[in-house]
Amino acid sequence: MRRFIDLADFSRDELLGLIELARRLQARPEPQALAGKVLGLLFMNPSLRTVASFQSGMARLGGASFVITPGSGTWQIETRDGVVMNGTAAEHVREGVPVLASYCDALGIRSFADGKDLAADLGEHKFAAMAKLIEQPLINLESAVNHPCQSLADWKTLDELGIPRHGKLVLSWAYHPRALPLAVAASTVHMAAMRGMQVVVLQPEGFALPSAIIDKAQRAAAASGGSLRTTSDRREALEGAHVVYAKEWASTAHYGNEAADADARRSLTHWCLDESWFAEARADCRLMHCLPVRRNVAVADRLLDGPRSVVLRQAYNRMPAQMAVLYRLLKQTE
Repeated sequence: MRRFIDLADFSRDELLGLIELARRLQARPEPQALAGKVLGLLFMNPSLRTVASFQSGMARLGGASFVITPGSGTWQIETRDGVVMNGTAAEHVREGVPVLASYCDALGIRSFADGKDLAADLGEHKFAAMAKLIEQPLINLESAVNHPCQSLADWKTLDELGIPRHGKLVLSWAYHPRALPLAVAASTVHMAAMRGMQVVVLQPEGFALPSAIIDKAQRAAAASGGSLRTTSDRREALEGAHVVYAKEWASTAHYGNEAADADARRSLTHWCLDESWFAEARADCRLMHCLPVRRNVAVADRLLDGPRSVVLRQAYNRMPAQMAVLYRLLKQTE
């Protein structure tokens, strides 16, 4: 394995192998497995769990890491091609990324969607351009429409909870005061489809996931014996659900239009999940969210703090899941 960029790049069995490796490393640590190895982490956008879990995981495997956050103690980095760099950015990715890669054995990059051009974001143009600049092992720390590390950890969490392979997972849009990227939503439906689950995307009008994301997940569902559909009917969506995965994302009907997006979501504050949402679900239905979450905006306090919530387990599982990725990327190069 040389790159971990998209779950779709791997077979279901390969991902199950990574999850099994994560379990093994969690139960039987190998504190010298990556001794002498260095992981570089480039965060073009903010992070809490991703940066901390990767640094901790690398240290637990005996390796070292460094973190670069452009504009915070380092030069700001320009990502656009052909621009006249007479603004705040002093560094360009064409030099910056290869230089950073030369200092480490593997590089992780976080670069969110620009949120202006849906076709460009769906095509992962910005992340793909940076990926072409390096030959070292590369990890996607979240790009425009992919967050494979989060989804690998979520798959591990579902397995630990004993959620049936063909159980029902509802990805529900949740309210947020502003437009957020599609990455987690896109990765979640694909992960659940690859797992073989009955996936339902619940969203209000104007917030349907792009057809490219749905079609890709449909193909994964067909291969795994799962299913995928979308609806705006909350009661029908939640009926018999094993898991409800809450996530906020931008209006795809008004993508890139900040004012129109704001108008579209202004009347949707009632899409704040609380216990009443689970009336039609199974009694043991679980709540998932990738975090960070705005309490009493996207999800109610009582739900997050109650027995349904597994958000902290998801967050913990980022570390062993990513340790497995690092192990596969770097141990095999010795």
